[in-house]
Amino acid sequence: MSALPKVLVVDDQPVNVQLLKRALEKEKIGVITALNGHDALTLVDREHPDVILLDVMMPEMDGIEVCQRLQADPVSKTIPVIFITARSSKEGKLAGLGVGAVDYITKPIDLDETVARVQTHLRFVQINREMLDLQRRLQESRRTASVGAITQGIAHNLNNLLSVVLGYLELIRLNADTPDAVRENADHLDTAVQRIVVIIRQLTSLVVKSRVPTTPRPLDELIANSVRRLQNDLRKSQPAVISVINPLVQQTISTHVEVFEDSLVKLLLNAYESYGENLDGPREIVLRTSIQPAVQQDTGPLLQILIEDKGRGINPEIRDHVFEPFTSSKNTVGVGMGLTVARHSLRNMGGDVELMDNPSGGTIAVFTHPVDRPVRRGVFQESSKSTPPFA
Repeated sequence: MSALPKVLVVDDQPVNVQLLKRALEKEKIGVITALNGHDALTLVDREHPDVILLDVMMPEMDGIEVCQRLQADPVSKTIPVIFITARSSKEGKLAGLGVGAVDYITKPIDLDETVARVQTHLRFVQINREMLDLQRRLQESRRTASVGAITQGIAHNLNNLLSVVLGYLELIRLNADTPDAVRENADHLDTAVQRIVVIIRQLTSLVVKSRVPTTPRPLDELIANSVRRLQNDLRKSQPAVISVINPLVQQTISTHVEVFEDSLVKLLLNAYESYGENLDGPREIVLRTSIQPAVQQDTGPLLQILIEDKGRGINPEIRDHVFEPFTSSKNTVGVGMGLTVARHSLRNMGGDVELMDNPSGGTIAVFTHPVDRPVRRGVFQESSKSTPPFA
C-alpha cells in the first residue's frame, strides 16, 4: 500500500462527492472521484484504488453494472466495493452483495459511519496484503531451505564418492602388477562413478522442465517392466519376492513410460531396502492396484498402486523429512534422492507419492497417477536404472 490509502468515490451528485471527499481526507485518506460509471472504470485501471465507494443509482451505467465489470477483471475484482444507495430493503442489499459488493451504506449518508466502514475495509486490505507478503516470504524461505539442503547433500555425497574414487585409483596404482586386484578395484571404481552419474541425472530431473509426451500403455505391461527392472538391478543381491495383485488387467494408462516405470522402480527399491542389509532370506513386497474416484471436479479418476513391505518401517527420525533430498537411514554414500525424484516426477504428471505405516508392520507407499491424460505437464528426465548398493 502507498503512503496514503486511496479511495475512489463514485456518485453522479457532485455535492455528495465533495462531502465524502472532505470527510475522508480529514482522516488522511487519499481520494479520487468520478461522476459516472465510465469515468470510474477508467480511474480504476489507471489509479488502482484500495477501496471504492460506489453509488448504485446513476444514469447510463449504474453501480450494479460497474461492479459487475470490476468483478469480470482479474485485476480489479479484489478491490472492495462499498455501495451507496437510497434503497434500504433487504432485497436491494442482497442484489448488491450478489454482484460482488462487500458492504452497503444507505442514504442519507452518515459521514462518521461511512468513514468508519471505509477505514475497516482499508484495514482488511492491509491485512490481506500483509498475509500475501508473508506467504511469499514463507515460500521463498522454503525454497531457500530446500536449495540449501540439496546443496549440502550434493557436496556431502559427491565428496564422499570422490574420496572413494581416489581410494580405488590408489589401490589400482599400488596393485598394478596384480591383474585380479586391478579388475576388482576397477569394478568398485566403476560403481562409484555410476553413483555420481545417477546423482547428476537425478538433479537434472528436478530442474529441467519440458512438456512430457504421453501415450496409452497397458497397466500390466508397465508393472511387469518395472518389476523386471528391479530384479535386474538386484541380480547380485538377495532376491525380492514381489506379489502383484492387479485386477485391472485390461486397464490402459496415459503416461510417459520412462517416468512411470522409473518412479515405480524407485518405490519398489525403497520397499526392498526397508528390510535392511542383514536379512539373508527373500524380501517380500506386495503390489496392489485399484482405481480411485477423482478428488476434484476438474480431474479424472486416479490409478492407485500400493507397494507394501514388512521391513523396518518409517524411521521416526526422518518421518517428517522423508521426501527431502538426501534423506536416508542408510549409511551407504550416494543415496537419498529416490523418493524425492519419484514424488517430483509423479506430481508433474498429475499424481503423487505418499508413505504410511503398514498395520501389519513395515511401510505402504501410495503411488497415484491419472488414468487419462495427465492434468499437469511437467519435467521429463532421462533417468538411469538404479545401480547396485555400493559397499
